[in-house]
Amino acid sequence: MLQGVLVAAGIATAVLALAWASSAALAVGAGRPAAMALGDPLLEVCRLLRQRRRTTVSADVALWRLGGWGLLPVALLLGALVPWGEEALVPTSLGVVWANTLDVLVWALVWLLGWGANSVAGLVGGYRFLALALGYELPLMFALVAPAMAASSLDLAVIAGSQEGLWYAVWMPAAFAAYLLGVLGFAVQGPLSAPAGQETSGGVLAELSGPDLLVVRVGRHALLGAGAAVAVPLFLGGGSGPWLPDPVWVVVKALVLTASLAYLAGRLPVLRVPRLLEIGWVVVLPLVVLQDLVVAVVVVR
Repeated sequence: MLQGVLVAAGIATAVLALAWASSAALAVGAGRPAAMALGDPLLEVCRLLRQRRRTTVSADVALWRLGGWGLLPVALLLGALVPWGEEALVPTSLGVVWANTLDVLVWALVWLLGWGANSVAGLVGGYRFLALALGYELPLMFALVAPAMAASSLDLAVIAGSQEGLWYAVWMPAAFAAYLLGVLGFAVQGPLSAPAGQETSGGVLAELSGPDLLVVRVGRHALLGAGAAVAVPLFLGGGSGPWLPDPVWVVVKALVLTASLAYLAGRLPVLRVPRLLEIGWVVVLPLVVLQDLVVAVVVVR
């Protein structure tokens, strides 16, 4: 019960923090003090709840709704895999596999979001996301191999417990960086937000309005927070830390990492798909494979 509350509270806090950070950034850009934007997320929620849903000709409404409303459940399931104490809300010996499976499920959801609307901008955004995902997913998969191989386990709790001496983020920097790139990718944030970019009139978000747009925004923020939470047992030692209880340390680490990712997302330019594929496959993927080889040598020795 406590773990369920922590999962929901942690993701809700991340969503609220990211929403306020986005509003604060817009306020600063418009010449307003950031503190003046504290109430903007609530006002935006009220506006979207009152806004009428947009409709398009021959839209596949079921798939369209499934794509948008499915993002938040995926984020909650990711959070349920994280060991907030001694074990996760959903304990499993295949936590790494399930985390990767849920991240790949986002491919289908974002594509359905673009396909179901039956609009040019939505289709372009959906197919652009599939192309973009090819650039970050392979490095992400190999990044997940490194901590699993070092701990000789796919259980996130076991992986977290194997980092008592040294966090994996310290001696697996390439894998850690590739994983964070993947989190930005499946959350469609920052430099990997081209599928929802303004150059395609909003892409997969082009035809969304009202509650549907609100749910997708919440889902994207929640995915960023959940992805950061999964990184805690994978690379940041789980709940290990002085003085505070393990669950508190997990929440603190997850929130700090979420805030860091949000900061980077707001500062880095959006990457074009060909550029991301070049970076992902020519630079990041070889580095992560080399990282896996180093880990394998260390484990064998």
